[in-house]
Amino acid sequence: MLANLNDVLIPARKGKYAVGLFNAVNLEMARGIIAAAEETGSPVIMGTAEILLPYGPLEDLSYFLVPMAKRAKVPVVIHYDHGLTYEKCLEALKLGFTSVMYDCSTDSYEDNIRKVKEMADIAHSYGATIEGELGHVGDNPGDGGEVSGESGKETAPDPTLYYTQPKQAKDFVDRTGVDALAIAVGTAHGAYKLPPKLDFDRIDTIANTIPTSLVLHGGSGLSDSDFKQAIEKGISKVNIFTDINVAAVKAVVEHCENTGKGMTEMIPYEVEAVKAETIKKMKLFGSVGRY
Repeated sequence: MLANLNDVLIPARKGKYAVGLFNAVNLEMARGIIAAAEETGSPVIMGTAEILLPYGPLEDLSYFLVPMAKRAKVPVVIHYDHGLTYEKCLEALKLGFTSVMYDCSTDSYEDNIRKVKEMADIAHSYGATIEGELGHVGDNPGDGGEVSGESGKETAPDPTLYYTQPKQAKDFVDRTGVDALAIAVGTAHGAYKLPPKLDFDRIDTIANTIPTSLVLHGGSGLSDSDFKQAIEKGISKVNIFTDINVAAVKAVVEHCENTGKGMTEMIPYEVEAVKAETIKKMKLFGSVGRY
């Protein structure tokens, strides 16, 4: 059944579990995600991100993501993640997405508020929900905290400078009306080469400062204990893509390498791998059996 973020995240916050967002850039990934949710009785968030549109155009994805959600036996949110432009967020809403994230986190604080507030009003007029980001969850450099310069290695900027500030989070939520807030607490997008260090105390403080559901981006590659502690401290939504994306490729390579098989013979392995990895995350997040 088609749902929005509030339908699945408000119960998650109260129940101290998290709901996963699993991005799907093709039909096979979507099939695996829905199968996992239905088999485990787990609410789920499925969608795509602006950076992934070269691999699956937004309009094309909407033709199967939204209908699949409608006929699913569990609540399925169709979410447009890390929308970088007003135009694409609006397009997603018009195509039937039930949630958007308008990522203005690299703008000035006041511009972030102004732009997200405008999109929040639009999203709510569609009966959809909106996620904002405060602080900035960057890309993972994977280089041990150093960057190259003309004179050799230079220390990278302190990442804590971009972490979400609790008092500012309250002001942001109050002024924008967002339904979920992505916070910067030590994760990064992409695969990790070195273990991240999450600021669990910051998660706890923010969760006790605002009533809004908190989102952890850059989830792929975190340890099980990291996930569990982050959820216990107040995270209600976790974003996953790299793990299911890599699992699908590994399955295809394992079963189809040097066999001369066609694409149709690869599809079942891709679907099953995405399903298995999604179930693993749902169990870890505690969302199994919540519907």
